[in-house]
Formats: sequence, structure tokens, C-alpha cells
Amino acid sequence: MQFGIFTVGDVSTDPITGRTPTEHQRIKAMVAMAQKAEEVGLDVFATGEHHNPPFVLSSPTTLLGWIAARTEKLILSTATTLITTNDPVKIAEDYAMLQHLADGRVDLVMGRGNTGPVYPWFGQDIRQGINLAIENYALLHRLWREDVVDWEGRFRTPLQGFTSTPRPLDGVPPFVWHGSIRSPEIAEQAAYYGDGFFHNNIFWPKEHTRKLIDLYRERYAYYGHGSPEQAIVGLGGHVYMRHNSQDAVREFRPFFDHSPVMGGGVSMEEYMEQTPLTVGTPEQVIEKTLTFREHFGDYQRQLFIVDGGGVPQKAVLEQIDMLGEEVVPVLRKEFAKHRPADVPDAPTHASLRAARDARREPTAEPAA
Repeated sequence: MQFGIFTVGDVSTDPITGRTPTEHQRIKAMVAMAQKAEEVGLDVFATGEHHNPPFVLSSPTTLLGWIAARTEKLILSTATTLITTNDPVKIAEDYAMLQHLADGRVDLVMGRGNTGPVYPWFGQDIRQGINLAIENYALLHRLWREDVVDWEGRFRTPLQGFTSTPRPLDGVPPFVWHGSIRSPEIAEQAAYYGDGFFHNNIFWPKEHTRKLIDLYRERYAYYGHGSPEQAIVGLGGHVYMRHNSQDAVREFRPFFDHSPVMGGGVSMEEYMEQTPLTVGTPEQVIEKTLTFREHFGDYQRQLFIVDGGGVPQKAVLEQIDMLGEEVVPVLRKEFAKHRPADVPDAPTHASLRAARDARREPTAEPAA
């Protein structure tokens, strides 16, 4: 099972100190987060894509390329890549290039985006969001698998005899997760291709998240990729830890109360009861995260948010330290203990290449 962190890259004011980092400081801070994640033994660092303030992450491949040059083992991913407003040809080119530079340590989470004005800024109509996600990914899927593509669709210029370059490393496209928090069409899309399904799981009650995951698992089996239990599922989470739970609550409450997405409604305690947010000790994070398996079945990737909302960088790096040193080792052991042998790990470049090579091996001739 893979564990890591993901960030949406907001530039927010610390409600305690009143300090707001510059864009430069925030970008450098995310690089430091990734390096710390590798240092403490986490598997994945993922970054979102936004094109509007207060977010600073408009160019994920630039950030991930910089991080790739400064890490050796960390899988670099997105959370998410906008399949609706990016040209699928450019996605194919950019992420194949990143895949080469990172020696295969790359996968993607596709998403539609949740900021309405972004669509017209890139010449698209938000009312076509689902259709764009379906058509653009169909083209991207072909561009990474076919050397020469003829294409005609509804939303972009036709292609004739087109070859995207560079070709995927070793002829193996980056693994794709389809991220969605509310759209059954995206769960269906992930199942159809046999790709992964990622639910960020940070704002929603488990009953809602489970509906989409159950749908994805059911349709994954319907399309012949394996049993529902073998479907590739990823989940998000949100944590703030101290070794004394009262210290964690006291420190995080101002960030919760001033958060534009969490604060202003129910109390932090009620929010924690209804969502995956855990504010407490490492032991409490372990206890709550282990319940995810009870709700959603065995799954392959668990990512946590540890920054954002103005949480100071010192505290962010301390969260990553605690994840790597105290939380993830226990979670690895506990999840592995109950995992059926036929439930696969999350695909990596090496495992996908090995599976491809196994399919190519010639059948031995029978002895005369």
C-alpha cells in the first residue's frame, strides 16, 4: 500500500500571526514538503492544479520536474490534472517528458476541476465538463498507446497521422487515477479503462464516498478487469497531530475556524465526526485511518493533506515527520495483516512494465 501527502497549493494567511507567505515562499515550501516526504519514507507526493488565486499551482509538471531532480524514490503525482481545460495532446507530451526525467516515478489523477471561471479562461464551457472529461481522456489514452493517431472529436482540432513525443518511457504510459467526489460518470470512466479511482475523501461523510467507490468497484468487475475487491482505489485524508491531543486541537482550531471550506458551519468536533479530518495524536490518526478499510474495503493508496489554510511550514514539516516515523509504519503493518493475497498493490512503472513483458513472452513450443 502506498502512503503520501497531497497539497492544493493555496497561499493563505496564518490566522494566528497574520503572516501571508509570498508565492515564491509557498512554492519553495512545497518542494521542501516533498523532500521531507522522501526523507521519512513516504511513497507519494501529489500536487493539485489551479489557475486562480489563492492557489499557486498552475504548472504541476514544472514543480514535479524540479522535485524529481531532487528525489530518488518518491512517486510524483497530481491531485488533480485538469482533463477538461487542458489540451489532451499537451498532457500526453508534458507527462511523458516528466516520466522520462523522473525515471518512471510518475502517475496522474485526472479531474474536472471545481472552479467555474477556469473553463471560459481556457475556451471551454463548464456545462460540458463531463463530456470534456470523457472525450479528452479517450484521446489521451490513445496518444500514449498508439504511435500514430487519427482523431476527430467534438472539442478539439482533428488530428491526422499525429505522433505525440516523447513516447512513454519503455512504451508504458503513466498510470492514471480518475478523481471525483460527486460524479458517477467519472467512476464509470475509471472502471471502463481499468484505471484507478481516487476520492479525496476530505469533505464528505463516508456514506457518500462509499457510494462512488462501490459503483466503481462494481463496474470495474463488469468490464472484466478483475473482481470488485481487486479494483484500484485511492483515498485522501486530512490530519493535524501533536503528541497531546489537546495541544493538537488548540493549535489547529484557528486554522479550521478561518478556513473558507471548513469553518463557519459546524464545530471542528462535529466536522471530525462526519469527515476524515483527524486532529489529535498519531495514535488517533492511526485508529481513524484504519476505519477507512472497514468502510471502503482494501485499497491501494492513502494520501494526507498536512498543509494549507495558513498552517506554518514548521508545523507542516513536523506533521510529515510524524507520518513517516509514527503513523505510516503502523498503518503499513495493520493494512498488510488483513489484506487478501489476490488484492493487487497500486501499479507502478516497474509493475506495469513487468506485466506488459509477461504478456509478450512467447508460449514455449511443446517438446517433439
